[in-house]
Amino acid sequence: MKFQAIKGTRDILPPDSILWNRVEQTACDVFATYGFGEIRLPIFEQTELFARSIGAETDVVSKEMYTFESYDNVRIGHPQEMVDIVRANEAVKEAWANNRIPRTDENCLAIAILHQTFDSIKDEGAPALLRFLHGLHNIDFGQSLSLRPEATASVCRAYIEHGMQTLPGNVKLYYMGPMFRRERPQKGRYRQFYQIGAEVLGQSDAPAIDAEVIEMLLAFFEKAGLSGATLSVNSIGDKNCRPQYIETLRAALLKVKDHLGPDSQRRIETNPLRVLDSKLHEEQAIIEKLPRIADHLCDACRAHFAKLQDELKLRGIAYEINWRLVRGLDYYTRTTFEIVAPGLGSQNAVCGGGRYDGLVELLGGPPTKGIGFAIGTDRLILSLQETGKAAAAKSLDVYVAWMGEKAYAPSVTLARKLRDAGFAVELPPEEMKFKKSLGLADKLGARFALIIGEDEVASGQLTLKRLADGEQSKYSEAALLEHLRAAR
Repeated sequence: MKFQAIKGTRDILPPDSILWNRVEQTACDVFATYGFGEIRLPIFEQTELFARSIGAETDVVSKEMYTFESYDNVRIGHPQEMVDIVRANEAVKEAWANNRIPRTDENCLAIAILHQTFDSIKDEGAPALLRFLHGLHNIDFGQSLSLRPEATASVCRAYIEHGMQTLPGNVKLYYMGPMFRRERPQKGRYRQFYQIGAEVLGQSDAPAIDAEVIEMLLAFFEKAGLSGATLSVNSIGDKNCRPQYIETLRAALLKVKDHLGPDSQRRIETNPLRVLDSKLHEEQAIIEKLPRIADHLCDACRAHFAKLQDELKLRGIAYEINWRLVRGLDYYTRTTFEIVAPGLGSQNAVCGGGRYDGLVELLGGPPTKGIGFAIGTDRLILSLQETGKAAAAKSLDVYVAWMGEKAYAPSVTLARKLRDAGFAVELPPEEMKFKKSLGLADKLGARFALIIGEDEVASGQLTLKRLADGEQSKYSEAALLEHLRAAR
């Protein structure tokens, strides 16, 4: 059997991983200057957390999540996989007797089926076996868990669980790591993908918070080397004005329903705002004529959006207003924003964010204001590579070409000192012929070869050869370190 990475996943190898590390470290450094601290979240959560926050009817929850049952009380294989009915039956009996299976009505019924059918399997054959398996399949052994498709819900869950509303000021958190969605893989999109995100949770929804979050995001992109990115902003109103706009939008969509595709027709009833996200070419002219939310904002939301624009201008941030930039879930409110980057083709969004006052309450927490964003790290890396802004692979500084038994111990000691000084050093574990050793140093991309033989050990003078042009000189240990620092 030939083992390969699962479809939609991939290995990130050197030198690409060097760029990944640089981008992630840049995020840590920039976010820290704005007072954000890192939160490290579980990779899986209760399925209901995502169903309630993202929406059970969304494609993410209904089609794309990786969901599995957690058998915390007793572990029994799926009926189609069982090969030992007797062992399974005994496990169920033992778990039931020791109260490790919840006493729900459904479980009681399933256990009753098992008790009635197992003893008759020998006499009745296949029909009794099918009833047994059916009963076993319907026992609730644990809870439904899902690999996280995004992280905002997890951050809010942690905020509630740890009582972070009692902390002084706004709670500023950032995260990075893998997310999981069962999507069709394509350029820049994977089933295991990575995000860098940040959230601000607290009692204020001041536009200055929104603007500072956007400022921090753009500062990160600049330090990461991303150029040519553009910022779009919008306001989607709040619970006072958005419902009326949605009904106005739905009425307009019903008039042109026959000219829309199946997905947009379905969304007219489930979530009209999502129609504005359509990328179908034949729908664009229709969408451009639809009512715009800017014309339906209440006075408070209109003032909030105007103040946000003032705050962006104060910070010297260029932006454009995109009236189609919406978030379709009820807890999203007012500010939404998106950043697109070059080198990504039609799927060019590298970051999206918005205000979500109401999500914490939806998940059972106290009244809380919130805003955040998520960066598609895969797409950011791809954009950096496509635009030639990827970091060059870190070269090997020094290759230690040692020869002779007496040279080995001093070479080990010196290699450690060089590494402590921050140099990348390769020390061969076995003695090699001089020509072969220098050939390997060249293939590894070393800048210098440090030649240590018995003569160098005796004299205390080390030979350093610059591989680019073959120039070599002798140095004492102290002078060698100074020379390498200067050459860096």
